[in-house]
Amino acid sequence: MANTYTQIHIHAVFAVKYRAAVLEKAWRADVFKYMTGIVRAYDHKMLQINGVEDHVHLLFGMRPTQSLSDLMQNVKRDSSKWINERGLVKGHFQWQGGFGAFSYSKSQVPTVATYIERQEAHHKKETFKKEYETILTNFDVNYDESYTFQELI
Repeated sequence: MANTYTQIHIHAVFAVKYRAAVLEKAWRADVFKYMTGIVRAYDHKMLQINGVEDHVHLLFGMRPTQSLSDLMQNVKRDSSKWINERGLVKGHFQWQGGFGAFSYSKSQVPTVATYIERQEAHHKKETFKKEYETILTNFDVNYDESYTFQELI
């Protein structure tokens, strides 16, 4: 759209279904590259992506040409298909339903990018559940634990 000027920075977080620890380090960087390609294909700008065995963090500059929900649906659907087509996990891979998304000002982007970059070290000290609860609390987001933290029993 002509004369549309934006600066929207989104930190999105989503987990593997039941928070199964199946994102193996050996191929995790490849799936992150694939996800980056999906984000770029929709004309958004990936600033940082990383995660650990059971979840992913994305930080990107969002263009107002697509809804956030549609973008996340595309990233999750297409990356799931990519993982399944390559047989990277035993059984059928799926992301957990939903996602968290949080907006940041330009001045906060370097701090958030560094935080995402250091996920492996971070999760040696803190669980995903604690991390996600902290983010939700810091942003004053009400949530239902029965949906947010579904685990395989």
